[in-house]
Amino acid sequence: MGGTAQKNINFVKAVNLAMHDALAADPSVFLMGEDIADPEDGGVWKATAGLSTKFGTERVRSTPIAEEGFVAAGVGAAQAGLRPVVEVMLMGFITLALDPIHNTAAKWRYMTAGQSSVPITIRTLGGAGSGVGAQHCDQLESWFAASPGLKVVQPSNPVEAYGLLTASIFDDDPVVFIEQSALTGRPVRMPAPEPGTRFALGKANVSRAGTDVSVIGYGAQIADALGVAEKLAEEGVSVEVVDLRTIAPFDAPAVLTSVAKTKRAVIVHEARTNFGPSAEIAAQIYHELYGELAAPVERVGAPFTPVPASPPLESRFMVGPTEIEAAIRRTVG
Repeated sequence: MGGTAQKNINFVKAVNLAMHDALAADPSVFLMGEDIADPEDGGVWKATAGLSTKFGTERVRSTPIAEEGFVAAGVGAAQAGLRPVVEVMLMGFITLALDPIHNTAAKWRYMTAGQSSVPITIRTLGGAGSGVGAQHCDQLESWFAASPGLKVVQPSNPVEAYGLLTASIFDDDPVVFIEQSALTGRPVRMPAPEPGTRFALGKANVSRAGTDVSVIGYGAQIADALGVAEKLAEEGVSVEVVDLRTIAPFDAPAVLTSVAKTKRAVIVHEARTNFGPSAEIAAQIYHELYGELAAPVERVGAPFTPVPASPPLESRFMVGPTEIEAAIRRTVG
């Protein structure tokens, strides 16, 4: 899969294309993960399809089912000067690799007084919607956002996926890159970015300008928020949508600038509301803008329960346009 050959790409193709272009651009980049080489059709999610055929199995390596082992191997390779992109098939299984991620990758730059870094990107799929149960569908970004030294990224559409994954691969710090199940299953296609396009990590993007309320989020909820914003515009409600892109470190100046303008904030993510990223963002909004807000900050997220496997219960668990719209109406009402 080449850069200009893809006129329009979906989310999975965007991820594939970013890795293709990174492999082509830099011989220090290589991929590791369960069943990612072509005899296994490029992994369960097909995100690496075709890459081992083009670049060889030395650079696109299928691994045993041993998350702690191959993530630790990736951390060691990064310490040695390579740029590994390691796929952990499902975010629920990334818990098995917390030790090398949190205790080594995240802390290495600090423990070497900035003399050494760990340029590893750990890709993983999170989020509900597939009906496969509680151990396979978690959104655990708050765990990694609380680990100093890690960058946590979650893109909102195919173009964002390409630009943020490329930036992550060539960043000199460890990045946890979350691909949301709700996006991998959507048929949305967008024009392929120019090869090598990067979006700066730690910088939010104002996806839609508005004056009445700021909706702050990331991932699939950005498209949902944009749809709600279009609907409410017909009623005279002007919604600004801020795509964080990077959860840690999140772009506090951009968030505060937006909320200082609109005086209202709705923070949305698929992760559970309890102890989720919205809590930290809301705390900073209250600390910096106390007395300027026209309404309490609204937080929209999943309930504090494991992800149900039952489709009706799972649909109640998930966050969508209905919940976002209701939160906006509460804060502007």
